[in-house]
Amino acid sequence: MDLFEKCRNYTDAREAIARGIYPYFIPLNETEGTEVVYQGQRLIMCGSNNYLGLTTHPKVREAAVEATKRYGTSCTGSRFLNGTLVMHEQLEKELAEWVGKEATLVFSTGMQTNLGTVSALIGRDDVVILDKEDHASIVDGARLGYGKIERYRHNDLDHLEKVLQSIPETAGALLVVDGLFSMEGDLAPIPELVKLTKKYGVRFMVDDAHGMGVLGGGHGTVAHFNATADVDLIMSTFSKSFASLGGFIAGDEMTIDYIKHNARSLIFSASIPPANAAAALAALHVMRDEPERGTRVCEIAARMRREYKAMGFNIGKSETPVIPIIIGDDERTFLFWKTLFSNGVFVNPVVCPAVSQGHQLLRTSYMATHTDAQMDFVLETFQRVGKELGII
Repeated sequence: MDLFEKCRNYTDAREAIARGIYPYFIPLNETEGTEVVYQGQRLIMCGSNNYLGLTTHPKVREAAVEATKRYGTSCTGSRFLNGTLVMHEQLEKELAEWVGKEATLVFSTGMQTNLGTVSALIGRDDVVILDKEDHASIVDGARLGYGKIERYRHNDLDHLEKVLQSIPETAGALLVVDGLFSMEGDLAPIPELVKLTKKYGVRFMVDDAHGMGVLGGGHGTVAHFNATADVDLIMSTFSKSFASLGGFIAGDEMTIDYIKHNARSLIFSASIPPANAAAALAALHVMRDEPERGTRVCEIAARMRREYKAMGFNIGKSETPVIPIIIGDDERTFLFWKTLFSNGVFVNPVVCPAVSQGHQLLRTSYMATHTDAQMDFVLETFQRVGKELGII
């Protein structure tokens, strides 16, 4: 049996390309935040995680440029060896203060943060409990650990409690959830989860990749629910509101020190380049100094949810700047995406396995820097195309 036979038999992408409806790996010629250019066509970007619009902020750009001038383009080594700069430690100190924890640890990507953290903590006799809609990085981190994985239905507290009741008292256990679920824009019920983890003696970690900078005055989903003291670990990435690349885990000093010395994805990866560390630090300062950005993106999101509902679109349970347009069928999802794209609106089609069957959707997301005129155009286009295709 030829190992590569599966590669030759995989034709889905090539077939979609031939039909002109392949929606991924689109090479953009220009990207200036709220607008992008593809082959000379200008589109309004409603498919980015640049929630605060900081990728083009002058202070963030300048910080990245100056760091490159001073330190060069790479640290060329892991944090363990030659890859730690004073700036990395400054970033960790200020992040800890921002999220209200004793310490943080910066990884090279958000994916590696979850891979390293979860796999380092979950040993052979331990259990990790996951929401079925948790991000793939959490699931993969759990798989890399040697412990048992338990999953419960999305935001189903009764099902979760049954899972918790089944865990032996001798096992160490960690519940890991997204704070803001990235595909459908709903929130984890953090206060209720806190009660259950305390009742059953389970540690609690929240992945706040999409909530950080947006909710809780910018401090994230955990702060939004006033639960900072009750959540053991808070994780986030730099590739969303922080306008950079990387990630971090925050918690008590002893736990972070353990992860620091046992997370393989940290030990065996090069540290984030100086430009990325500087950009993330500058973005953190902008979050602190310009809180109106978080307010603005939430106001835009509230308007868009209201308007989409009024048009008859199914937006699920979104209550954040991530707003799904649920279609429920691959073909119609790709056709809707293609027609919107041709009419100047960039969104992301999401199908199985990223979402469950019947929940295929267009993922839309918004930025503090979107203008009212841009949102008017997006809404008009969605309504017109939705009617043309029989979606509404």
